[in-house]
This record gives sequence, C-alpha cells and structure tokens, in this order.
Amino acid sequence: MEIILKKDVTNLGDAHDVVTVKDGFGRNYLIPQGFAILATEPNKKMNAESLRQKSYKEQKNRTEAEKLLKSLENITVKIGAKAGATGKIYGSVNAIQIAEAIKEQFNYDIDRKKIHLDGESIKELGAYKATIKLHKEVHAVINFEVVAE
Repeated sequence: MEIILKKDVTNLGDAHDVVTVKDGFGRNYLIPQGFAILATEPNKKMNAESLRQKSYKEQKNRTEAEKLLKSLENITVKIGAKAGATGKIYGSVNAIQIAEAIKEQFNYDIDRKKIHLDGESIKELGAYKATIKLHKEVHAVINFEVVAE
C-alpha cells in the first residue's frame, strides 16, 4: 500500500514522503492516527503542490534571515546593569534583556528563545558573545557588553 505521510514517523519517513507499507499497518494504524493519507493521484498532486509552496516559503524565510544576519554582523549591544565595586552585577543578564536591548537600540525584533548564551546567564561586567538562530541554517553571532549603570 502506498501512502503519503502527514507527519514525521520514526523509522518510516518524514512528512510529505510517499512510502510503501504493509496494508494492515497503513489501514489500521497510520491512517486512523492521522499520520498518513492514501497515495491516490489527487492526493499526490496536492502533496506536490504543498511541497512546492513549502519550499518557496522556506527559501523566502532563509533570504530574510540572511538579510538580518548581514545587518546584525557588526553591531555591539550595550546592556546596563547595577553592579558592585568588584564588577559583579546584581541579578544576571539573560536572553530576555539581550532581546530587549536589541529592540531598543537597533529596532530588530528577535525572539528571546532564539538567543543562546555560552553559559546560562551573565553575572559580571564585560564583553560577551551570543548566538542567534535566525533560521535552521543561518546563525548570527553578536557582541554585547554589560556596563554599569
């Protein structure tokens, strides 16, 4: 039996793949669970069209991410924090503050969940780097400085 997967199925294939499985497995498990549909001619055409649209959207998102990467490459974000005499800050700097600082200083709206720090959080004044995952294949490394207020 030939089916089109609607979702990723372990040891079988990814979404939108056309695979051949035994009749019972397809009819009794994959189709009722919503993991697959029968691979009829109309469904194959619909799958091909959806793959074409998905690749177009993916290419568009990648192009936008690469544009944003070029604009983020040479910036340095300054983050103010209250600090003691030894250079330790009260509290810590994390991805939320970095995202807010980028929004304030450069007007780029970046989701905090896409910002990854080397450690969990920053607890001292100084210069650091953070990685921003703009797209699954496009990553930007930005410099940021934690300065005393």
